[in-house]
Amino acid sequence: MKKIRLTVIAIVLMLVALTACGSNDTPAATTGSTAPQESKSSPAAADKGKDLPKVVALLNGNLGDKSFFDSANNGMKLVQDQIGSETKVIEMGFDNTKWEPTLLDISDQDYDVIIVGTWQMQEILQRVAPQYPDKKYIIFDSAVDYSKGDLKNVYSITFKQNEASYLAGALAASVASTTELPNSNGKKLISAVAGMDIPVINDFLAGYIQGAKDVVPDVKVAISYVNDFNDTAKAKELALAQFKMGSSVGFNVAAQAGLGLIDAAKTSNVYAIGVDADQAMSMQATNPDTAKLIVTSVLKNIDNVLLRSIEMHIAGTLKYGEVDVLGIKEKAVGLADNEIYQSVIPQAMRDKIIELQAKIENGETAVLSAFTLKPEEFNALKNSVKP
Repeated sequence: MKKIRLTVIAIVLMLVALTACGSNDTPAATTGSTAPQESKSSPAAADKGKDLPKVVALLNGNLGDKSFFDSANNGMKLVQDQIGSETKVIEMGFDNTKWEPTLLDISDQDYDVIIVGTWQMQEILQRVAPQYPDKKYIIFDSAVDYSKGDLKNVYSITFKQNEASYLAGALAASVASTTELPNSNGKKLISAVAGMDIPVINDFLAGYIQGAKDVVPDVKVAISYVNDFNDTAKAKELALAQFKMGSSVGFNVAAQAGLGLIDAAKTSNVYAIGVDADQAMSMQATNPDTAKLIVTSVLKNIDNVLLRSIEMHIAGTLKYGEVDVLGIKEKAVGLADNEIYQSVIPQAMRDKIIELQAKIENGETAVLSAFTLKPEEFNALKNSVKP
């Protein structure tokens, strides 16, 4: 009996010890974790069963454009803040001889997802991605040619910028056809300074012209190309010439070079429309006199699209090896609706833009695209509104 009692006591002591170990270990594993904090608002981050990817974005330009690249940079901040991933942004500058070596170098490092953007990185990515089949690549505002090799590790994002530009054209024509606004002369002349004569830029212009003509059939649209995305001085020179002709509204379709158009609008005391990001809000704190002339911006929500892409990557639903084309319906593009837009643009004009947007969303209005128009058709469209 004594042996039995000793055995029972030993078993009880063993169970107590095991219970104590369990209660000590569990909190330590939870509170002592060094893993990145997960965002409660992110479905991807809530997937505790998967490691968070390490993400890098290579920008073939520089930050400070207050539009395209700044929006991509903000997207990386969202990925870090809302998902918890480790992120890095690398400015490669405008020397295109450095782009491919940089992409190769980064591909040799321990990043899980490598992000690049614009048509200028398309062929480079087509050469590099097949060399690293275990890496994942995302290209935004362009698409690789999947027939050029084994590119099943590349996800391409393109935008229906023509849809948002349609609304911008309708707004610009409405503004330019009235004398009720202080910086409009009522001459029904609007303008655009474009970076380069390439399909993605001409897609902006196709929508811009169509939207303007649908609202003001006899509108004229002056269009000039910088043939560069960094030459602000030339963009300003071209825009000043357009404003001297009588344009009341100029559309920046030239990325960083387009800051020259915005400067020209300030010099000429006319209105401007920004591009890619909300350029009025980005300038309001440092340059309020210029910001108040930027009545809206055509938004490419690159930041939100990159966040969406990484969330889908984590969830395992990102369509590598395919192209996604995102527009107004997917909230990937649109017009900036901010305090300047609301204070400068009359309610009737804003209501018209809402009506036109609804028609695009429900398929009632099909917006012209430079990607589907033949070159001669696009040229005919431009010539139909030439001043």
